[in-house]
Amino acid sequence: MSSHTDTVHRQFDPQAQAYLQSAVHATGPDLVRARERVAQVPELAAARCLDLGTGAGHLSFALAPVVAQAVAADPSASMLATVMAAAAEKGLGNISTVQTRAESLPFPDAHFSLVASRYSAHHWLDLATALHEMRRVTQPGGYLLLIDIEGDENALADTHLQAIELLRDRSHVRDRSPSEWTRLLSAAGFDRIEHESWPTRLEFGSWVTRMRTPEHLVSVLRQLQAEAPREVQQALAIEADGSFSPRTGLWWARAA
Repeated sequence: MSSHTDTVHRQFDPQAQAYLQSAVHATGPDLVRARERVAQVPELAAARCLDLGTGAGHLSFALAPVVAQAVAADPSASMLATVMAAAAEKGLGNISTVQTRAESLPFPDAHFSLVASRYSAHHWLDLATALHEMRRVTQPGGYLLLIDIEGDENALADTHLQAIELLRDRSHVRDRSPSEWTRLLSAAGFDRIEHESWPTRLEFGSWVTRMRTPEHLVSVLRQLQAEAPREVQQALAIEADGSFSPRTGLWWARAA
Protein backbone atom coordinates (compact mmCIF):
# COMPACT_ATOMS: atom_id res chain seq x y z
CA MET A 1 0.00 0.00 0.00
CA SER A 2 1.50 3.33 -1.07
CA SER A 3 1.72 6.50 1.02
CA HIS A 4 0.16 9.87 0.22
CA THR A 5 3.62 11.13 -0.78
CA ASP A 6 3.97 8.23 -3.23
CA THR A 7 0.58 9.10 -4.72
CA VAL A 8 1.53 12.76 -5.15
CA HIS A 9 4.70 11.80 -7.01
CA ARG A 10 2.89 9.33 -9.27
CA GLN A 11 0.26 11.93 -10.09
CA PHE A 12 2.53 14.89 -10.78
CA ASP A 13 6.05 13.78 -11.73
CA PRO A 14 5.05 12.73 -15.29
CA GLN A 15 2.80 15.76 -15.81
CA ALA A 16 5.16 18.73 -15.56
CA GLN A 17 4.75 19.78 -19.20
CA ALA A 18 0.96 19.43 -18.99
CA TYR A 19 0.88 21.84 -16.05
CA LEU A 20 3.28 24.25 -17.74
CA GLN A 21 0.91 24.44 -20.71
CA SER A 22 -2.36 24.38 -18.73
CA ALA A 23 -4.35 27.56 -19.35
CA VAL A 24 -5.94 27.33 -15.88
CA HIS A 25 -2.50 27.36 -14.24
CA ALA A 26 -0.66 29.69 -16.64
CA THR A 27 -3.22 32.51 -16.62
CA GLY A 28 -5.99 33.94 -14.47
CA PRO A 29 -7.03 37.01 -12.48
CA ASP A 30 -5.40 35.54 -9.36
CA LEU A 31 -1.94 35.70 -11.00
CA VAL A 32 -2.54 39.29 -12.08
CA ARG A 33 -3.72 40.24 -8.60
CA ALA A 34 -0.82 38.41 -6.93
CA ARG A 35 1.71 40.41 -8.91
CA GLU A 36 -0.18 43.64 -8.20
CA ARG A 37 -0.23 42.91 -4.46
CA VAL A 38 3.51 42.32 -4.34
CA ALA A 39 4.37 45.26 -6.60
CA GLN A 40 2.40 47.60 -4.34
CA VAL A 41 4.80 46.94 -1.42
CA PRO A 42 8.00 48.88 -2.23
CA GLU A 43 10.28 46.94 0.13
CA LEU A 44 9.45 43.67 -1.61
CA ALA A 45 11.32 44.83 -4.72
CA ALA A 46 14.51 43.91 -2.88
CA ALA A 47 13.04 40.81 -1.25
CA ARG A 48 13.71 37.10 -1.30
CA CYS A 49 10.46 35.22 -2.07
CA LEU A 50 9.57 31.56 -1.55
CA ASP A 51 7.02 29.97 -3.91
CA LEU A 52 6.04 26.78 -2.12
CA GLY A 53 4.51 23.93 -4.11
CA THR A 54 5.45 25.77 -7.27
CA GLY A 55 4.34 23.04 -9.70
CA ALA A 56 5.25 24.26 -13.17
CA GLY A 57 6.33 27.63 -11.76
CA HIS A 58 3.62 30.02 -12.90
CA LEU A 59 3.52 31.98 -9.63
CA SER A 60 7.31 32.31 -9.63
CA PHE A 61 7.17 33.57 -13.22
CA ALA A 62 4.58 36.18 -12.21
CA LEU A 63 6.48 37.40 -9.14
CA ALA A 64 10.10 37.20 -10.32
CA PRO A 65 9.96 40.56 -12.18
CA VAL A 66 8.86 42.39 -8.99
CA VAL A 67 11.14 40.75 -6.38
CA ALA A 68 14.91 40.39 -6.13
CA GLN A 69 14.96 36.60 -5.86
CA ALA A 70 12.32 33.87 -6.22
CA VAL A 71 12.93 30.40 -4.80
CA ALA A 72 10.61 27.86 -6.44
CA ALA A 73 10.14 24.86 -4.12
CA ASP A 74 8.37 21.59 -4.85
CA PRO A 75 8.71 17.87 -3.95
CA SER A 76 8.76 16.91 -7.66
CA ALA A 77 12.18 16.98 -9.34
CA SER A 78 10.58 16.88 -12.80
CA MET A 79 8.44 19.92 -11.99
CA LEU A 80 11.52 21.82 -10.85
CA ALA A 81 13.44 20.90 -14.01
CA THR A 82 10.51 22.25 -16.03
CA VAL A 83 10.52 25.46 -13.98
CA MET A 84 14.21 26.09 -14.63
CA ALA A 85 13.91 25.41 -18.36
CA ALA A 86 10.90 27.73 -18.67
CA ALA A 87 12.57 30.43 -16.54
CA ALA A 88 15.59 30.38 -18.86
CA GLU A 89 13.32 30.71 -21.90
CA LYS A 90 11.59 33.67 -20.25
CA GLY A 91 14.89 35.33 -19.30
CA LEU A 92 14.11 35.14 -15.58
CA GLY A 93 17.56 34.68 -14.09
CA ASN A 94 16.53 35.39 -10.50
CA ILE A 95 14.61 32.10 -10.08
CA SER A 96 16.24 29.16 -8.30
CA THR A 97 14.74 25.84 -7.19
CA VAL A 98 14.74 23.68 -4.06
CA GLN A 99 13.24 20.20 -3.77
CA THR A 100 11.29 19.99 -0.51
CA ARG A 101 7.97 19.14 1.09
CA ALA A 102 5.91 21.94 2.61
CA GLU A 103 5.83 20.38 6.07
CA SER A 104 9.63 20.45 6.56
CA LEU A 105 11.40 23.38 4.94
CA PRO A 106 15.23 23.41 4.65
CA PHE A 107 15.54 27.14 5.33
CA PRO A 108 16.59 29.08 8.44
CA ASP A 109 14.13 31.11 10.48
CA ALA A 110 13.03 34.47 9.00
CA HIS A 111 14.77 33.72 5.68
CA PHE A 112 12.13 35.26 3.38
CA SER A 113 10.27 38.57 3.21
CA LEU A 114 7.47 36.94 1.21
CA VAL A 115 6.21 33.35 1.30
CA ALA A 116 3.70 32.35 -1.35
CA SER A 117 1.85 29.31 -2.68
CA ARG A 118 -0.66 28.72 -5.49
CA TYR A 119 -2.90 25.71 -6.19
CA SER A 120 -0.80 23.44 -3.98
CA ALA A 121 -2.09 23.53 -0.39
CA HIS A 122 -5.06 21.25 -1.10
CA HIS A 123 -2.50 18.45 -1.64
CA TRP A 124 -0.64 18.96 1.67
CA LEU A 125 -1.15 16.14 4.13
CA ASP A 126 -0.48 18.26 7.24
CA LEU A 127 -1.59 21.77 6.37
CA ALA A 128 -1.27 23.17 9.90
CA THR A 129 2.38 22.08 10.13
CA ALA A 130 3.10 23.46 6.66
CA LEU A 131 1.62 26.85 7.58
CA HIS A 132 3.69 26.98 10.76
CA GLU A 133 6.76 26.23 8.65
CA MET A 134 5.80 29.04 6.29
CA ARG A 135 5.50 31.38 9.25
CA ARG A 136 8.84 30.21 10.67
CA VAL A 137 10.74 31.08 7.50
CA THR A 138 8.97 34.45 7.09
CA GLN A 139 10.53 37.54 8.63
CA PRO A 140 8.44 39.21 11.35
CA GLY A 141 6.28 41.72 9.54
CA GLY A 142 6.83 39.86 6.27
CA TYR A 143 4.07 38.81 3.91
CA LEU A 144 2.13 35.69 3.03
CA LEU A 145 0.37 35.21 -0.31
CA LEU A 146 -1.73 32.08 -0.66
CA ILE A 147 -3.93 31.07 -3.60
CA ASP A 148 -6.04 27.91 -3.82
CA ILE A 149 -9.40 26.52 -4.86
CA GLU A 150 -11.86 27.32 -2.08
CA GLY A 151 -14.00 24.83 -0.27
CA ASP A 152 -17.65 25.84 0.00
CA GLU A 153 -19.10 27.17 3.25
CA ASN A 154 -22.26 25.20 2.50
CA ALA A 155 -21.77 21.59 3.69
CA LEU A 156 -23.79 20.00 0.88
CA ALA A 157 -21.92 21.81 -1.89
CA ASP A 158 -18.60 21.26 -0.14
CA THR A 159 -19.11 17.49 0.19
CA HIS A 160 -19.78 17.25 -3.54
CA LEU A 161 -16.78 19.45 -4.39
CA GLN A 162 -14.40 17.33 -2.29
CA ALA A 163 -15.79 14.12 -3.84
CA ILE A 164 -15.39 15.52 -7.36
CA GLU A 165 -11.80 16.56 -6.61
CA LEU A 166 -10.86 13.17 -5.11
CA LEU A 167 -12.40 11.12 -7.92
CA ARG A 168 -10.38 13.11 -10.41
CA ASP A 169 -7.13 13.19 -8.38
CA ARG A 170 -6.21 10.67 -5.68
CA SER A 171 -3.60 13.07 -4.27
CA HIS A 172 -6.32 15.57 -3.29
CA VAL A 173 -6.61 16.16 0.48
CA ARG A 174 -9.06 19.04 0.97
CA ASP A 175 -10.12 22.42 -0.40
CA ARG A 176 -10.50 24.70 2.63
CA SER A 177 -13.32 27.24 2.93
CA PRO A 178 -12.56 30.92 3.51
CA SER A 179 -13.51 30.62 7.19
CA GLU A 180 -11.22 27.58 7.57
CA TRP A 181 -8.35 29.48 5.98
CA THR A 182 -8.82 32.41 8.32
CA ARG A 183 -8.63 30.11 11.35
CA LEU A 184 -5.63 28.20 10.03
CA LEU A 185 -3.64 31.30 9.10
CA SER A 186 -4.36 32.96 12.42
CA ALA A 187 -3.31 29.84 14.33
CA ALA A 188 -0.06 29.70 12.35
CA GLY A 189 0.90 33.24 13.37
CA PHE A 190 -0.37 35.42 10.53
CA ASP A 191 -2.61 38.44 11.01
CA ARG A 192 -4.09 41.36 9.02
CA ILE A 193 -5.61 38.68 6.77
CA GLU A 194 -7.29 39.89 3.57
CA HIS A 195 -9.27 37.70 1.19
CA GLU A 196 -10.64 37.99 -2.32
CA SER A 197 -11.92 35.38 -4.78
CA TRP A 198 -12.96 34.67 -8.36
CA PRO A 199 -14.88 31.92 -10.17
CA THR A 200 -12.53 29.57 -12.02
CA ARG A 201 -14.03 27.57 -14.88
CA LEU A 202 -12.57 24.07 -15.18
CA GLU A 203 -13.19 22.64 -18.65
CA PHE A 204 -14.01 19.00 -17.99
CA GLY A 205 -12.12 17.29 -20.80
CA SER A 206 -8.76 18.97 -20.25
CA TRP A 207 -9.23 18.83 -16.46
CA VAL A 208 -9.45 15.03 -16.32
CA THR A 209 -6.94 14.50 -19.14
CA ARG A 210 -4.28 16.56 -17.35
CA MET A 211 -4.55 14.25 -14.31
CA ARG A 212 -4.91 11.07 -16.44
CA THR A 213 -8.08 10.17 -14.56
CA PRO A 214 -9.07 6.56 -15.41
CA GLU A 215 -12.12 6.26 -17.64
CA HIS A 216 -14.18 4.38 -15.06
CA LEU A 217 -13.69 7.26 -12.59
CA VAL A 218 -14.52 9.80 -15.30
CA SER A 219 -17.85 7.98 -15.68
CA VAL A 220 -18.45 8.14 -11.92
CA LEU A 221 -17.61 11.85 -11.96
CA ARG A 222 -20.15 12.50 -14.71
CA GLN A 223 -22.81 10.54 -12.84
CA LEU A 224 -22.09 12.36 -9.56
CA GLN A 225 -22.41 15.73 -11.29
CA ALA A 226 -25.55 14.76 -13.20
CA GLU A 227 -27.29 13.51 -10.07
CA ALA A 228 -26.16 16.36 -7.81
CA PRO A 229 -28.98 18.33 -6.12
CA ARG A 230 -30.02 21.62 -7.67
CA GLU A 231 -28.28 23.56 -4.89
CA VAL A 232 -24.96 21.88 -5.77
CA GLN A 233 -25.47 22.36 -9.50
CA GLN A 234 -25.96 26.07 -8.88
CA ALA A 235 -23.15 26.50 -6.32
CA LEU A 236 -20.56 24.84 -8.57
CA ALA A 237 -22.06 26.11 -11.85
CA ILE A 238 -22.00 22.58 -13.28
CA GLU A 239 -22.48 22.58 -17.06
CA ALA A 240 -23.95 19.89 -19.32
CA ASP A 241 -20.50 18.67 -20.45
CA GLY A 242 -19.22 18.38 -16.86
CA SER A 243 -17.27 21.65 -16.82
CA PHE A 244 -17.79 23.55 -13.57
CA SER A 245 -16.69 26.70 -11.76
CA PRO A 246 -15.47 26.56 -8.17
CA ARG A 247 -13.91 29.69 -6.70
CA THR A 248 -10.22 30.53 -6.44
CA GLY A 249 -9.35 32.38 -3.25
CA LEU A 250 -6.40 34.67 -2.60
CA TRP A 251 -5.26 35.39 0.96
CA TRP A 252 -2.81 38.19 1.80
CA ALA A 253 -1.50 38.38 5.35
CA ARG A 254 1.37 39.57 7.54
CA ALA A 255 3.65 37.57 9.80
CA ALA A 256 2.71 38.60 13.34
